[in-house]
Parts: sequence; C-alpha cells; structure tokens
Amino acid sequence: MSKIAIVILNWNGEKLLEQFLPSVHEYSKNADIYVADNASTDKSISFIKQQYPEIKIIQNATNGGFAKGYNDALKQVDAPLYCLLNSDVEVTENWLEPIINTFKNNPEVAIIQPKILDYKKRDFFEYAGAAGGFIDQLGYPFCRGRIFQALEKDKGQYNDIREIFWATGACLFIKSAVFKELNGFDEDYFAHQEEVDLCWRAHNHGYKILYVGTSKVYHLGGSTLSNMNPKKTYLNFRNSLYSITKNLPRKKAFVIICIRLLLDGVAGLRFIFQGKFSHCFAILRAHLSFYKNFIKIYKKREKTKYMPNYYATTSIVWSHFVYHVRKFNILVKD
Repeated sequence: MSKIAIVILNWNGEKLLEQFLPSVHEYSKNADIYVADNASTDKSISFIKQQYPEIKIIQNATNGGFAKGYNDALKQVDAPLYCLLNSDVEVTENWLEPIINTFKNNPEVAIIQPKILDYKKRDFFEYAGAAGGFIDQLGYPFCRGRIFQALEKDKGQYNDIREIFWATGACLFIKSAVFKELNGFDEDYFAHQEEVDLCWRAHNHGYKILYVGTSKVYHLGGSTLSNMNPKKTYLNFRNSLYSITKNLPRKKAFVIICIRLLLDGVAGLRFIFQGKFSHCFAILRAHLSFYKNFIKIYKKREKTKYMPNYYATTSIVWSHFVYHVRKFNILVKD
C-alpha cells in the first residue's frame, strides 16, 4: 500500500487528461494514481487504459458531482493519505515531498494544500485556492493571493507554511482516517464550497489545516464551470448558506444568515445594474433552494465544539468594495 493515493475526478475530460496527466505521472513516482470517472460518455477511460495502463480506474455509476463522486470513489482507495486533484492541474517536480514531510512533523494536521498558481499566467495566483483559504465573520470565503477577482502576482510573499481555514478542492491532501471520521463531503452541495464545509467540520472536530507554500501546482481553472457561470453563482450562494447553518452555534448562525440574505439581495441588484440578469436569478434560485432544504441541512448539525474565532476579518465585502482592498496582507496582518 502506497503512503499516498492521488485521486483525480473526471467527467468527460479526455482532453484535460491528455494535457495534465503527464506531469502527475512523471512527478508522482511514490504515489498510487487513480482516476475516478463520473460516468463519462467520452473516450476518457479508453485513453487512460491505452496510454497509462498502470493508473487505476474507478468507475462511478452516475455523475454525482464533486462531492458524491469523491465519496463513492474513495471508498475503494486504500491509503493513509489522499490527494484530491483536479483534472486540470499541472504538478511540479518534488511537489509531494514538502506535503508528506509536513504531515509527518505535524501529527495534529489533517488537511494541507500547496501553492496554487495560474496555468496560463504562471507568475500569478489562481482563483481556486491561491495561497490558502479563509472566511470573514459573515462566512464569505477568500484567499491569500486572491480577493474576489483581484489576483496577486507571486513574488514569494507566500512561500511559507501557515495555518489556514480551508484548503481548495483543486488540490487537497487529507488523512483518510479524518475523511472517514467526517463522513466525507456533504453530497447535498453537489459542487463548489463543499471543501469549505469539510474543512469547517474538521476544525470543529479539533483538527488543523495548513498551507504549504514550498509545494506548488498550476491550475487551469474554469474547466467545469467558469467563475462567472450562473450555475456557479447559484451553487456558491446556496452552499455558503448551508455551511453557516451547519457549522456555527445556532444563535450566531441565525443572525449571520439574516445578514447574508440581505447582502445577497444587494448582490442581486448589483448584477441587475451590470446587466447580468441570469446571475440575479441564480441568487434567487439559491435562496429558494436553501429555504426548501433548510430542515434537512439543519439536521446535519453535529454535537461538536464550534470554533469561537473562525474568521480572519469582519467583512471581506466591505473591505473590498468600499475600501478597495486587493491584497491579503493589507486586509489581514500575518
């Protein structure tokens, strides 16, 4: 049994596999590589069998999205450490060693992410994860190296190892025992922000999450849904409300949800003024789905010790749109 299993979730991604599997195959010699296929209808499976017969294939019966796809696949993977890797990620030489060493030297750490750089603009951080994830007091996620659409240039400013709030699902390392203890991803999320919820639950269980900037990968991003796709807007707004409902003390969650619903309305109006009517409708649909599923989501609350100081700043929305903050080190003093 290998110490680490790299599991790549695929859905009709033959072209991406052709482009990005070579680096994973070349630079991950000490790991077992799996492709978990979400019922693809293209030639993904035949490509892997022909070009990479040593890569293990897990064929899921349906396309259950990111959450269910990984939950189903990882039941068939035997390794103490999982690496959940997007199919549009190029890895680099020796990318695994800093991660493995950090786990070895920090037994209380359950989840790690590397530095995520942009595949096309290689000296800039990439939207999905950048240099580690955080949230504000109202539950809005953001990253070191990326605040909303403002991406920082990588100048070595985040070549450190530090504790973060959430790790990106684009490249997420997690101890298999912890993944099982947390019952994996919440499948009601389908996709987007399920990793934020997983990490939040890990914190509530007493685990630590780290960013390791001495390991880097390059992420293409937007290969499934672009940052400005209305479906992504829908999932992000709805799933964020899910996470607040599940992972904060009841009174605090109720207050924050009320504020968030109001701010979401403001965001909807902003989309209207920008002529992005489909995004405004996506927010409305997100709220309707949240109301419809509220009881179901509320029942998932766990009897754990909720994190008292979970947020890095009071309001990322206010700081960014009113004070025009674009960089993490201006917003949060390390």
